[in-house]
This record gives sequence, C-alpha cells and structure tokens, in this order.
Amino acid sequence: MIIKEIHVKTVLSRSRIYGVDYSINPYTGCEHGCVYCYARFMLKFIEAPYEWGDFVYVKINAPRVLSRELRYARRGLVLLSSVCDPYQPIEQIYELTRKILSVLLRKDFPITILTKSNLVLRDVDLIQKFSEKEVGFTIVTLDEEVRRIFEPKSSRIIDRLEALSSLKERNIDTFAFLGPILPYITEETLDDLFRELSYRNVDRVLVDRLNIKSGNWAYISKAVMEYDKNLFEKFKKAAFNQEYYENIRIHIKDLALKYKLHLEFCY
Repeated sequence: MIIKEIHVKTVLSRSRIYGVDYSINPYTGCEHGCVYCYARFMLKFIEAPYEWGDFVYVKINAPRVLSRELRYARRGLVLLSSVCDPYQPIEQIYELTRKILSVLLRKDFPITILTKSNLVLRDVDLIQKFSEKEVGFTIVTLDEEVRRIFEPKSSRIIDRLEALSSLKERNIDTFAFLGPILPYITEETLDDLFRELSYRNVDRVLVDRLNIKSGNWAYISKAVMEYDKNLFEKFKKAAFNQEYYENIRIHIKDLALKYKLHLEFCY
C-alpha cells in the first residue's frame, strides 16, 4: 500500500448527488479496493501508474482548510464521502474523518456518512452531537465469499450489520446502500438481506445499479470469473442490459413491502 501525505487547497466540494449539498473526501484513493468501485475514475487525476486500491493520498491539512471554508459556506448537508471510504483502515492512524467531524460540529452542519467499515463506531460520541445525522453501510450481499472477492479489504458483513444496530440504539438514523446490484450474485441472498435490514431497523434502503463506465469492467469480469466462471456470460449480458435492472427493481420493491422498509432507487 502506497501512502502519501499531501496538502490541498479545498476540501468542501459542491455535490451533484441528489439531496446532498456538499461532499468531503479526506483521502484520495481507498484501501478497500472494491473491484466495482465507480471512483476508479480518480486514477486519471493521479500522476502515477497505480492501481485502484494500491494507494491512498492523505489530505493532512483537510481539517484546517475546512475550518476556513466553513466561515463562508451556507449551511447544507455534507456527505462523507463520495469517492473514498472515510473509515478505510488508514483512518485509524490519521483520524482525519474524526477531525473533520469536529470541525463540522462547530457549525452543526447536517451530515450523512457512507462507509463499509465499523470503525465509524469509534466516532459515535461526536456523531451523536449533531442535530441532523445519519450513517449508512454499503451492503450488496450476505455472502462472505462474494465480499472477499469483490470487496477484499472491507469489514465483514456481519460487522456492518451489527454496527447498524449499534448506531440505531444510540438514536442515530441509519441506512443501507444496496449498490451496486451485482447481477444474479446479489439476488442469491437478497431476501435474507432485506430480512436482516428490517431486523436492524434501518430507516431507509438505497439501491443502485452497477456502474461500468469508470474503467472497472475488466476488474469486475475477473472477479466474476473467480466467483463462478459459469455465471460470467449471464452476468455480462445483464450488466449491459437495462431490462435486467428494471426487472429486479420490481422484485426489490416487493421485498421492501414484505419487510416494511423505506426504499429509494438511484437509477
């Protein structure tokens, strides 16, 4: 893993994500190395021959820069994070996300956190103090073998589920991000996943399709072949076919009704 400390001029970015005003990414790059990650496009901004998941740039002056930016920023919802995981393993060392939360708390900006790591529980003491806050976990399967292949360095799925319960017990709004749908693979544990999310009492479930426009198809293909080479042709056909996502959308809606879960689609 290549770790590089950098200084940045800006931290608070206007977001194009619906319902989100700003995004903050404490790091460039992500140790989790998820093969399907749409943030792989960030490689074009890196002047080095790295692979996604092999490097992290640490924005060591981010908290100080953010403190300055907030003097002039209009209050709005902040997402941590859009192109990295704010609680990837390096956060244990640098604590940039924790420091950024401390800065945001001074102005009490609404926050929404998306992660694959139960390290977020470390910062519950800060998160609880915000007037408006929510924490979500990306969960696309209950199968640990799928996680090992597609999300190699992320927290175990059971750890994410238990973290959702722990956050809810502390009166923090929670959500699950079922994104991306891995054609046929996600379906294998979909009913059980919705049952688990209902049991964990999440406030909402967000669903998104697989993004294959970020230079990640070659890596996805390799992962599918490792998981089940006999599935590859079906997976490929579905991944490039809107009809598949429309059909599974109907199935997901039925599951949401069955388990009384609030559902939102991103496609």
